[in-house]
Amino acid sequence: MSGDDVRTVRAGRRTVEVHRPDKVLFPGGGDAKEYTKSDLVDYYRAVAPFMLPQLRGRPLMLERHPDGLDGAQFMQKNTPDTYPDWITRVEVPKEGGTVCHTVCDDTATLVHLADQACITLHRWLSRTGRLESPDRMVFDLDPSGDSFAPVREAARLLGELLDELKLPCALMTTGSRGLHVIVPVGGHHGFDEVREFARDVADTLAAAHPDRLTTAARKKDRGDRLYLDVQRNAYAQTAVVPFTVRARPGAPVAVPVTWDQLDEPDFGPRRWTIADAVDQARTNPWADMPSRGRALGPARRRLDGLRG
Repeated sequence: MSGDDVRTVRAGRRTVEVHRPDKVLFPGGGDAKEYTKSDLVDYYRAVAPFMLPQLRGRPLMLERHPDGLDGAQFMQKNTPDTYPDWITRVEVPKEGGTVCHTVCDDTATLVHLADQACITLHRWLSRTGRLESPDRMVFDLDPSGDSFAPVREAARLLGELLDELKLPCALMTTGSRGLHVIVPVGGHHGFDEVREFARDVADTLAAAHPDRLTTAARKKDRGDRLYLDVQRNAYAQTAVVPFTVRARPGAPVAVPVTWDQLDEPDFGPRRWTIADAVDQARTNPWADMPSRGRALGPARRRLDGLRG
């Protein structure tokens, strides 16, 4: 491989080689800009200070597009032997054996993953050392159509209910079609308990607005209602990482936002791309989020009182 086909990038204390940096991963066309692997590397290196706190200690599932959006994609759980030995790994139990997941603890790892055309990073909701106990609970607001108005409404309704339960929550675009509402939890509950609580919250909200919201898992049962999806709150399930790029034209990014931004006219799930997501990160939209999650016991009692 010629020197022109390798770019050397400094990432923290390490130097990482980026192969075929001019490879187009996001073809342009229409309103979408063209972005290369080098652009992806530059974005992930720039956003690393904001993204790494969301990544450290969490097993990852990697969405790779070696030939860009127009080529084949695959989801990678197991860490290849070819990855540098300085990249953190964790052996995770699964039925019939284990999986050696990649863990992204530093900027160099993030740059290496970009070199491997890992466009989108999906994280576990628990961390190494406490794999059975999530410290995040996720509500995925999945609209039935292309209109974003139902997503705005559902986010407001869910935020109000969680506030009534005295559970702090954060809002994030997905870079795709909907929004994620994320609740930090104490890490002392198992996945089954967290998922059951999330399901009861979603069922309570859907029961109050049955014409607009649903928890029906089958698409044919949803009609044109927005789906309150809590299925990610399970062992070995993943959710897109805050600040990760999505494999869609124009390189949209899943971006943390403030609740006030929900009211902005141009707000939407693909509002930010790799061209401006770092600017959003610098505003520290989750500044009000507590550093430690809440236990669910008091919230469970409040919810049961509402369900009465």
